[in-house]
Amino acid sequence: MTAASAPPTPAPPVAAPVHQRVAELAAAHIGSWQEGYLKDRSPAVAALARLRRGAGREAGETPDLWNLIDTGPLHTPAEGTRLLNEQELIRAENALHAALTLWAFHQQSRGIPMHRRHTRERPGGLGAAVRRLMPADGVDEPVRKRLVRAGTAPDLVTLTQRLRDIVALLRRDDVPLDYALLAGQLYLWQWPDGPAAVRRRWGRSFHEQRRSRPTSDENTTPDTDKDAS
Repeated sequence: MTAASAPPTPAPPVAAPVHQRVAELAAAHIGSWQEGYLKDRSPAVAALARLRRGAGREAGETPDLWNLIDTGPLHTPAEGTRLLNEQELIRAENALHAALTLWAFHQQSRGIPMHRRHTRERPGGLGAAVRRLMPADGVDEPVRKRLVRAGTAPDLVTLTQRLRDIVALLRRDDVPLDYALLAGQLYLWQWPDGPAAVRRRWGRSFHEQRRSRPTSDENTTPDTDKDAS
C-alpha cells in the first residue's frame, strides 16, 4: 500500500508590477473624485480645485496636496506585493501626482467623465486620445508634433508641462483619457530606457485608435478595466 500523495504546494502570489500598483491607485483616487465632482459634491469639487493648481509642477512644490493625495498604499504592501524601495517610492509618487493633477485640469468645468478606462473597443491611451483630435482621413501635423515633443521631454517636470498643453486640447474637444494607464506609464518613463518604451506605447496607441473609431455613446457605455498601451 502506498502512502497518499501530498497535495501540491500552492504557488506564491505573483507580485503586481509597481507601475500597475501606481495605475490602480490613480484609478481609485480619480474614480471617487470624478463621481463626486460630476454629482457636484462639495468635497470633490474642492479637491479638484486644489489638484489642478499642481498641474505641470513638481510633486513637492505644492504642499497643499500632501494631505490630499493618499500614497499610503504604496508604503504598505498588500498581500502578494512587497515594500517599495526609496527610488521606487519617489518615482511612484511623482507619477501619481502628475497624473492626478493633469486629470483635474482636464475635468475642470466638464459635465462628463474625462477619465475613462481603456478597452480594446475604445482605446483610451494618450496616443489614441491625440489621434481623436485629428480628422478621420488625415493627420494634423501640429497636434502630432505635440505628442512627439512630449515624448522627447528631458525630465518629468518638462514632460508634465508638455502633456498639460495636450490635455488643454483634449479638454477643449471633450476627449477623455485613461489617467490610470498614464500614471503607470509616467512611472515607467522615469527609469533608464523608460522614455523609449513609453514612446512606443504611445505610438501603438495612436495607430490603435485609427483602427478603432469611437462610437457616439462612448462616454456613457460602462467601462471595462483592461491594461493596454
